[in-house]
Amino acid sequence: MYGLIHLYEGDGKGKTTAAVGLSVRCAGNGGSVLFTQFLKDGTSGEIPVLKKIPQITVFSATEKFGFTFRMTEEEKKAAAAYYTNYLREIGQLVKKEHYDLLVLDEAVGACSSGMIKEEELLSFLDHRPDGLEVVLTGRNPSAALRERSDYDSEIRKEKHPFDRGITGRDGIER
Repeated sequence: MYGLIHLYEGDGKGKTTAAVGLSVRCAGNGGSVLFTQFLKDGTSGEIPVLKKIPQITVFSATEKFGFTFRMTEEEKKAAAAYYTNYLREIGQLVKKEHYDLLVLDEAVGACSSGMIKEEELLSFLDHRPDGLEVVLTGRNPSAALRERSDYDSEIRKEKHPFDRGITGRDGIER
């Protein structure tokens, strides 16, 4: 592996799904994967399946904060401190254990919403172990994240059932 950076961005459905697919592909080829999620509570449908694959380690956030746009300033500060520490814990894991692929699901969203500082995320990427392939997902990446990426795939919504009032469904959106 070369240790390239993948960016799956946009307002369309499928960013996490693409990251899960790449994780399965990597594991299926004998690679080791660390799958992490920001802004999620580790209960979506892909997590139990990923945990069953021996080559994939799932490291989930344990705190629940809800949607950032519904948080008070105090809640935002607490969430930002938590997610900053979470990113640092991930950094310790990838330095301690060998992984071929690291998924930072919704790290872009955490960054763009102020839950982790861009400088912290960029430093993490710049100081990751040699050969570690990294996937970042989320909306509204900065120009600096786009510049750092080797792959930049935009998933754009043309239409979505949510526009008609159909909320997320288990097994499809979560």
